Amino acid sequence: MRRIIPFLSAIVLFSGNLFGNVEYKNCSFIVTSPNLKQPLFIGSEKFPVFVETKQEKVYLKDTPKITKSENSLTAVWTLDKGKTATINFTENKNSFRINLKASGINDIYQWGFSISAAGDEYFTGLMERVVDGNQVLLWEPGITEAMNLRGQTITMLVKPTVSLYCPFYISSRNYSLFVEGTWPGTYDFCKSEPNLVQITFEGPDVSMILNTAACPAELVKAHSLYVGPTILPPKWIFGPWRWRDNHTNRETYYDGTKVTAPYNSEVVEDILMMKAFDIPLSVYWVDRPWAIGPDGYSDFEWDPNRIPNATKMIKWLKGKDIRFVLWIAPWIMGDMAKEAVEKGYDLKGQEMARDNLFRVHIDFTNPAAVKWWQEKGIAKVLKQGVKGFKLDRAEEFAPSDNVNKAFNGKFLREYRNQYPVLYAKATYDISKKICGDDFVLMPRAGYTNSSRYAAFWGGDIGNDSKNKKAVPEALRTAIIALQKSAIIGFPIWGSDTGGYTKLSDHEVTARWLGFSCFCPIMEVGPMEDKGLWDLIEEPHYDTQLIAIWRLYSKIHEKLADYSYGLAKEARKTGMPMARPLFLVYPRQQQAWNDWQTYMYGPDILVSAIWKKGKTQHTLYLPAGEKWVDAWDKKKIYTGGQNITVDAPLYKIPIFIRQGSKRDMGDLNALYEESMKIAAKKPDLEKLQKLEFPQK
Repeated sequence: MRRIIPFLSAIVLFSGNLFGNVEYKNCSFIVTSPNLKQPLFIGSEKFPVFVETKQEKVYLKDTPKITKSENSLTAVWTLDKGKTATINFTENKNSFRINLKASGINDIYQWGFSISAAGDEYFTGLMERVVDGNQVLLWEPGITEAMNLRGQTITMLVKPTVSLYCPFYISSRNYSLFVEGTWPGTYDFCKSEPNLVQITFEGPDVSMILNTAACPAELVKAHSLYVGPTILPPKWIFGPWRWRDNHTNRETYYDGTKVTAPYNSEVVEDILMMKAFDIPLSVYWVDRPWAIGPDGYSDFEWDPNRIPNATKMIKWLKGKDIRFVLWIAPWIMGDMAKEAVEKGYDLKGQEMARDNLFRVHIDFTNPAAVKWWQEKGIAKVLKQGVKGFKLDRAEEFAPSDNVNKAFNGKFLREYRNQYPVLYAKATYDISKKICGDDFVLMPRAGYTNSSRYAAFWGGDIGNDSKNKKAVPEALRTAIIALQKSAIIGFPIWGSDTGGYTKLSDHEVTARWLGFSCFCPIMEVGPMEDKGLWDLIEEPHYDTQLIAIWRLYSKIHEKLADYSYGLAKEARKTGMPMARPLFLVYPRQQQAWNDWQTYMYGPDILVSAIWKKGKTQHTLYLPAGEKWVDAWDKKKIYTGGQNITVDAPLYKIPIFIRQGSKRDMGDLNALYEESMKIAAKKPDLEKLQKLEFPQK
């Protein structure tokens, strides 16, 4: 794909007979379209477009030479010593492709421009994060930012560990802007100037697409198809997942029962306990460390002490209709790392020795390196029965400079955002070759085009050195991340239920289970590397939390066909699976305001609760529909109003659009049944003997 830098470009990827227009006047490109609420001004006399070199910033404010054709406008500025700068708009119905380039200037650092903004204009997109910067800011106590980017500045460079970025945003003014390419950039949404969006992008030229549409859903759909289409994974990924962060192989289970099973004790404990509680399970993954070596990730060779009889364990899980997924990284260790350096397969400029360990990032622009990594590492474990990978760490430690170059000649500064994409593609290609369509990849980092290869998880939400315990603001972050990921073209998403922390908060985890149920991926872990029957804080055996886990796992499992249908729709039309209210009901102001409430597909409305101590919840039900309370089907509400409902700990507000065929069943009876089952502690000794009878 060609690299594009900020300005105005739009490609209308939907049908229509309307036709836009571009004019140049007083340092501004004036863009009009029947879809726009007001004309857009790109540039102004005060803030003209500029091109910046390492020595100077040149503002394009003199009168350019204008050339027009039937569907394009080209402006050319003649600069000193025969240098020129050119801006071209190519129009296609209600879309504009914008190109910024120069001739005779060899040391361009970046381009910059501004776009006019209305006083109440709403912007969203660019990243799954609530705010940019250090990730701990996302769950800072008292945070008020949510879906709207107004008042924020964002650097378009993937950062750990909440790491989905794409240079695409939509405006309530009925336009979207997508900057192609992978050079870093910055966005200032009315923070420095209240009536301007100011954008800069590095690189010698910039290309972008400016779309206009009558509603935001059309903008999102067009973008998703353009950078995708997104993958259609196997249906089993839409069942419940389970994992732990570190799988220690213990001599006894949590209750003191001696382990006689031939596999990792914690995997076995999870499987036996979940079966006893009748908690459905579709996918189990083992995180690092799982291999040999000091960091548990050398040479793609199982550590027999930590994961004994690995291939037999995978077959055992498969016999229970449970797929096995494994953690990997774009760096390698052990003998493979040494070989990679000898062969020149490493990414230049990286800090290979960290924490007294030797790690080597693979250069995924080198075809020989990719083939070697695929065949010597990934293919080996796929042939052992692994059905997918959690692709970690693509945004960490990889260099980002204008000194070193990748194998394909790109400076690492330009390659940095592309690195997670090529990492996913390399894994996808070999997985597809060996497994056909029966596998899943789940990175935490992604950029433009990543959705062609993978589903995603929201990184280490809630993880920081100060707050070792899960905080409610971490759940708040996840609720927003789901919806922003959907906007920018990553529709298949899930989060670490309960947060990635050293210590669980029982109330936060309960609320998170309800939210995760209505995400495309429901993955539960790490939970202190324990089960909900063995938590660090009291109650160690949390009957209600186990019951809530069962309740929402059962609901999520029942929704698997529905979710798979939504994934098909996302691939075909670009419409995301989870939908912010404003995406479906853009003419209703409350749909823009109530970010806790969203649609899961066309039929289900949920309103996620993140604050602690709440027993009631107020939400907005959109106008034009009648809504059936899934917890009490006798209650039917006319949309277009805020309502307040009871919300005890186990209950996330769920409403079904009247007229749909969706039936959630008797949720109260399911919860009561779950409480009865959870109240009885399973006998692990008996369960183990039944599963692994002694010879």
